[in-house]
Amino acid sequence: MPTLRKVHGSENRFFILDRTQFDPEPTLDQISQLAVQLKQSDDDRFNDIDGILVVDHSDHLGCTGKMTVVNADGSIASMCGNGLRTVARYLAEQSGQTKFLVETQDADLHVEQAETLAPEVPAFGVEIAPVRFNAAAFPFAELDGNTVLNRPLPQLAPDLDFTAIAVPNPHLISFMDHETLTGGLQSQLGPYLNGQNPYFPDGVNLNFAEILGPDELFVKTYERGVGFTNACGTGMTATSLAYVLNHDQGDFDHVVTVYNPGGMVKVHVARTGQDYALRLIANATTLGNWTIGDNALLNGQFDQGDYQPTTEEIAYQNWVKSLQTN
Repeated sequence: MPTLRKVHGSENRFFILDRTQFDPEPTLDQISQLAVQLKQSDDDRFNDIDGILVVDHSDHLGCTGKMTVVNADGSIASMCGNGLRTVARYLAEQSGQTKFLVETQDADLHVEQAETLAPEVPAFGVEIAPVRFNAAAFPFAELDGNTVLNRPLPQLAPDLDFTAIAVPNPHLISFMDHETLTGGLQSQLGPYLNGQNPYFPDGVNLNFAEILGPDELFVKTYERGVGFTNACGTGMTATSLAYVLNHDQGDFDHVVTVYNPGGMVKVHVARTGQDYALRLIANATTLGNWTIGDNALLNGQFDQGDYQPTTEEIAYQNWVKSLQTN
């Protein structure tokens, strides 16, 4: 009988579904339908997730496993930095390794166990790659150029500058004052850019950011396929790169502290030649374990399973409170 692990990275919540536990293995279409069913469930243990992280064997040399990200609306995402940390922890516990590669849709990424943030708050560092700026990587159109690097987009918001970075999830980033960040603009632009629009036909993750101090940011993300989320790992990473590129004159080898509605992460931003090296470091929390029969799970009979919570969320929230008081 399979066991799904409920996890979060910066309160970006998922179920890890290890396909190797199933016989026969469910298809991605079945898992996409499951993600939608869980989100629509009236059970609070299941409906607060942002998606499902599918774990498979990998046939790529050096990879300990493979991760596929299924959003809560059933769509497939290229990557998820917060999710990758939790998958890294899961694979580390399964394999006994602390440093290895994980296959994702666009790249085999380095992951490594990091120093524990607090008692019962384990952490992992994960590589975020590849980095692209060209229009085809999003795609985007009718924005007057092949790149968007710290420039106005009057089609969207006349008083803001934007940067577009794919890592590989597509992100549109803008830095602003606190009043603008907490206003209603992101609530308008996010759904618009992820519906039918002439600029981002496949949608885009919209990140609004405030600079709190040197190498210190707050980021709020409207995530494609999810909506407003507590945190977006690739979004915080892309925003950290945009900060170094646009607001610190390209002075690399920084560790940027990024606060978000779900907590805090660290992003190491480096460059070798023309290549960027981005590493996202933060919590990998296990909320609970859900054991349920294959048929019951895939048929939406969630009450037939046994869900056992852990105590790690209490420890995580205590750590978040300590950040707020420091």
